[in-house]
Amino acid sequence: MTEIINNREYRQKILKEIIRELHQGKSIEEVKLKFEQTFKGVSVNEISELEQALIREGMPVEEIQRLCDVHASLFKGSIEEIHRAEKPEEQPGHPIHTFKLENRAIEKLIDEKIIPALEDFKTRDDRENVLKLLEHLNLLLDIDKHYSRKENLVFPFMEKYGVTAPPKVMWGVDDEIRAMLKELRNELTQYQGDKEGIVSGFNEAIKKVKDMIFKEENILFPMVLETFSEDEWLAIAEDSDEIGYCLVEPQGVWRPANVNVEQEEKPKEQLSTHGYLKFETGILTPKEISLIFNHLPVDITFVDKDGVVKYFSQGKERIFARTKSIIGRKVENCHPPASVHIVEKLVEDLKAGKKDHEDFWIKMGDAFVLIRYFAVRDEKGEYVGTLEVTQNIAPIKSLTGEKRLLSE
Repeated sequence: MTEIINNREYRQKILKEIIRELHQGKSIEEVKLKFEQTFKGVSVNEISELEQALIREGMPVEEIQRLCDVHASLFKGSIEEIHRAEKPEEQPGHPIHTFKLENRAIEKLIDEKIIPALEDFKTRDDRENVLKLLEHLNLLLDIDKHYSRKENLVFPFMEKYGVTAPPKVMWGVDDEIRAMLKELRNELTQYQGDKEGIVSGFNEAIKKVKDMIFKEENILFPMVLETFSEDEWLAIAEDSDEIGYCLVEPQGVWRPANVNVEQEEKPKEQLSTHGYLKFETGILTPKEISLIFNHLPVDITFVDKDGVVKYFSQGKERIFARTKSIIGRKVENCHPPASVHIVEKLVEDLKAGKKDHEDFWIKMGDAFVLIRYFAVRDEKGEYVGTLEVTQNIAPIKSLTGEKRLLSE
């Protein structure tokens, strides 16, 4: 019997059965005994393989997402600690060190600020306590940067290694947390006396945030630390500044032991080409092309005919976060699970020739963002890719009259 229990395939089969039983309505307590009798420990990689197997067999990502909290409760305390001789993630500046630093700051904000403020609010929901709660909530909304770095920097490398299910599930839960926090902000900003609703919303959001911290540190981080190379962690570290940090800054600059110092110190000018590219209407150097794109009053992103992100511009006021790690990534993996079907349908229509372009527009604070998608076709009319053009048109919408003179 021991040989069977130690068999990886058998453990995988039992794990799938447990999740299916939960899906069919059994409680955690009903399946817990079966779990404890069968397993001494479960590695994070087995959990990942389990979720991917379920998705391949037809279970929607949304179903697994709904079970995500059950996973955390069920696996809590049973995940094997993986010991490694060297732990670069414990060094200040390493992306995982920074992620954990942020998690401690998030926990401190919740435990020392938000929960006490919530207790005061429960006692007296006057304007002073509403504003105090709103102030702390606005700080917690900074969690978006933490999640954005995870989604835009960590998830792409996971996908390159074929690990696709956990990122989709986790991104979906991240979006749920974002939506809950924004809804609470709206309700507090226009507070109408629904004290019980506010308290209930905060309690649910706090639980979700803390559960996500557990999932990151006990499932996600051990998994990627066993998978990513030092060069990949360096790329993540270097791109992190562009998105920003949550509540705290990195405590240092991390560099892996295998960095080629000579190459790192070599001037970038020596690494770039100085040749010209000839176009039908002129000639430009690669540097000139890059500068032109980056000075356009719009953000552009190009996805090739196979759905792979090939290029994006880096304007001074980029609307949506873009990092170099998305290059070579499938476009459907660059969007939250809730909007993937829209992206896939749009690209399908552009590629098939049903449409040549599609426009969307949304409000983001003071910005009014116009997002345009164009099918790029060659001289024979064959589809080459899709061009996304994004622009804040609020300043344009506010124009009136005429302007014929130079500004002073």
